[in-house]
Amino acid sequence: MNIVVLSRNPSLYSTQAIVDAGRKRHHYVRVLDHMFCDLIIEKDNIDIFYNFQKLENIHAVIPRIGTMATSFGSAVIRQFEAKGVFTTLTAEALLKARNKLTCMQILAGAGIGVARTGITKNLYTLPFIIDKIGTAPYIVKLATGTQGLGVILSESKANAEAIIEAFQRSEEKVLVQRFIEESKGSDLRVFVIDGQVVGSMKRMAKIGEFRSNLHRGAQSIPVKLTAEEEEIALKATEIMGLRIAGVDMLQSKEGPLVLEVNASPGLEGIEGTTQIDIAGKIIEFIERNVGS
Repeated sequence: MNIVVLSRNPSLYSTQAIVDAGRKRHHYVRVLDHMFCDLIIEKDNIDIFYNFQKLENIHAVIPRIGTMATSFGSAVIRQFEAKGVFTTLTAEALLKARNKLTCMQILAGAGIGVARTGITKNLYTLPFIIDKIGTAPYIVKLATGTQGLGVILSESKANAEAIIEAFQRSEEKVLVQRFIEESKGSDLRVFVIDGQVVGSMKRMAKIGEFRSNLHRGAQSIPVKLTAEEEEIALKATEIMGLRIAGVDMLQSKEGPLVLEVNASPGLEGIEGTTQIDIAGKIIEFIERNVGS
């Protein structure tokens, strides 16, 4: 097969792992920077050019779209979709999953447990909304942050108000959430491909840190999910319309709570922790849907 990986950086672990997995299975795999794709849109003429060359005979696309490239990246994915090319991530699913507020609304509306979350653009009602979340501490986070960036633990209501006001004055969408103390700075990352859990790990924040992102120095161990945790991860992935996802969950007194559903989850942490060839499973997923 002729497979394209959409990625801004060919040297990233996840990108390279997918390329290597595809080539081991004798596929032609190349990395294209989606920000350098040129699109022509016309009736019966949906074309994609890269370095002046029309992209043709592409069998499958694996999008690895970063946060800063979501808008144009989704347009490139949609162009491939319009051409009938199989993609492991649809444009619509990327846009829904990338925005934390949208993701929380969709999941909660479908009966998935999430941490109590509030948002307002009205500073007059802000104290009321924070009270509705509960008592301090609170989690304040940007709606489009990633890898723990833009996530702040606020120890008091007054501090939470100040942080949210500062974010709002810079035109950022910001959420306030209940802090799940019993999770003790840990969460679960569940990797789902094609309706199956293919790997799971528990991430534990380093001492003095509440964020359990591996990029922030957290430690991780393989973990066996409960039947409830697995069911929720699969249901959340399906609800968000994703074929490949990294589902982040907290273990709370109320049961598993979904933090977010990542549309372009990294492979380094999950492969290193579980010793599972996740990249290979992504290629196998394409083979099942397109043919070898």
